[in-house]
Amino acid sequence: MKRDLDRIDFALLDALQKDARASNKELAGKVGLAQSSCHARLRRLQSSGVVQALRADLDPISLGIGLQAFVFVRLVQHDRDAVVAFHDHALARREVVGLFHVAGRFDFILHLAVRDSEHLRDVAMDAFTTRPEVAQIETHLLFEVSRDALPIYAAEDAE
Repeated sequence: MKRDLDRIDFALLDALQKDARASNKELAGKVGLAQSSCHARLRRLQSSGVVQALRADLDPISLGIGLQAFVFVRLVQHDRDAVVAFHDHALARREVVGLFHVAGRFDFILHLAVRDSEHLRDVAMDAFTTRPEVAQIETHLLFEVSRDALPIYAAEDAE
C-alpha cells in the first residue's frame, strides 16, 4: 500500500538509509526542518510502518560466520499449506537471514549464514531435505555480500 509521502519525507528516508545513526539534529539539517518537526516526521514514519526497523550492519567473521550461501528450494506441492509450513519452518532457523518466496523454477531462495561448509551441509540435510514439502534444494556459495539502500523512486515524483 502506497502511503502519502512528500519530498521532505523522501529526503528524510534517504538520509536515514544512508546513516541510521544520524542524530535528529543532523537529519533535520540535511532535510531543512526544525528539529521538532523532523522528530515528529520520524515518529509518523515509524508509527505508519514506512520505517520498519533500524539495524546495525555487523561483521560476519566477528560473529563466527565463515560462509554464506543461497539455498534454492523447490516444493513438492504449491498449495497454501505447504508454502506456509515451509516458510514458517525456514524462518524459525537461526541460520536463515533472508527468505524470498519467488516465481520460477524454485519456490524459495534462502540466504543462510553458517560457521563453515560442514555446518551448511548439516543445515541443508537436517533442516531442509528432510521436510515433506521439499522436492529439491540447490546450494550456491556466496563469495561476497554487498547491500545498499533501497532506491527512493517516488522522490522525483513528489511535490
